[in-house]
Amino acid sequence: MTKAKSGLRIAIAGLGVVGSEVARQLMSRADDLGMAAGQPLDLVAVSARDRSADRGFQLDNIDWHNDAGALAGRDDVDIIVEMIGGSDGPALELARKSLASGKHFVTANKAMIAHHGTELARLAEQNNAALMFEAAVAGGIPAVKTLREGLAGNQISRVAGILNGTCNYILSTMESSGAGFDDVLADAQRLGYAEAEPSFDVDGIDAAHKLTILAAIAFGQQPDFNAVSIQGIRDVSSVDFAYANQLGFRIKLVGVAEPGLMPRMQTCMLPLDSQLAKVNGVLNAVEFHGAPVGSVLAVGPGAGGGATSSAVLSDLI
Repeated sequence: MTKAKSGLRIAIAGLGVVGSEVARQLMSRADDLGMAAGQPLDLVAVSARDRSADRGFQLDNIDWHNDAGALAGRDDVDIIVEMIGGSDGPALELARKSLASGKHFVTANKAMIAHHGTELARLAEQNNAALMFEAAVAGGIPAVKTLREGLAGNQISRVAGILNGTCNYILSTMESSGAGFDDVLADAQRLGYAEAEPSFDVDGIDAAHKLTILAAIAFGQQPDFNAVSIQGIRDVSSVDFAYANQLGFRIKLVGVAEPGLMPRMQTCMLPLDSQLAKVNGVLNAVEFHGAPVGSVLAVGPGAGGGATSSAVLSDLI
C-alpha cells in the first residue's frame, strides 16, 4: 500500500485519454495544482484494464488495482476520480461504494449522472461526501459551476445549448462545404472528431445526457431521461441547408430545458444573428436565461483530453 500523505489523496479508475491526462497533470504539475488547491494533491492509486499499455508516463510509484472497486475500500484515499464510463455496471457500483464510504467522487460520466444523479447526490449528502461532475457537461465550459455558483442568486427560466462537438462540426461542415452527412461523418472520424461507432453522438444521446444534467441543476428536479425528446442529425441533408440559408437561418442541434417541461434535444433552424447560430466547428455553447441576470452565454471546447481533464482538475481543486 502507498504510504499515507498529508493533503488530498486521489485514486483514478480508468486510464483512457482523459484519465491518463488527469494522472499526467497530477504528477507533472503537483506543485502548481497543490498551490491552487491550498493543499497537496497526491495520486496514490489507479485502476485500468491494461497495466502494460504505453501511456507516455510512468506509474512505478503508484499503486495499481485490476479491480476498480478496490479503490473504494482503501483507507488512504480521499477522492475517487471515475473515468470508466457507462450508466450502470462497474462505474455505478464504484460511485455507490465510494460515496457510501464517505469518499468524495469526481466523474466525467454523463450517462451515469443523467440516469442516477439524484440517487448519488442523496448518497453523497448522507455520508458528508462531495459528488462533482463538471467534466460530464460541455468539457472545458464550466457550465455546472456557472449554474451552482455564478448564477446561484438567479431564477433560471431556460437553459439552451449546443452540447456535442461532433454534431456541431458535422453540421457546420455540411453547411460550408455542401457535402452530405455520410461524407462529412467519415471526414470527422478521420480527424478524430467522431467515434468509429458514432451513434451516441449523431443520434443526440450524448447531448441529451448533458442537457438532462443541466436541467436537474437549474430546476431542482431530475428529469426522467427515458422521457426526454431526442432527435439526432442523421436526416439533415444539403437541401435543408440551402433552404435554411435562403430564409436567413442556420441548422444546429440544440437542447432546450425549461421549468415544468421535459427537456428536448432536436435539430432546428436558428436566426443567423442569434448567439448559438454563431458557434461553429467542434465548439460547444450553453446559454442561460434567468432573472435578474438576463442572458449569459458560455462557449468553449466540449470534448477531448485537454478540455475534459481541465474540468476534472477544477473539481479536484
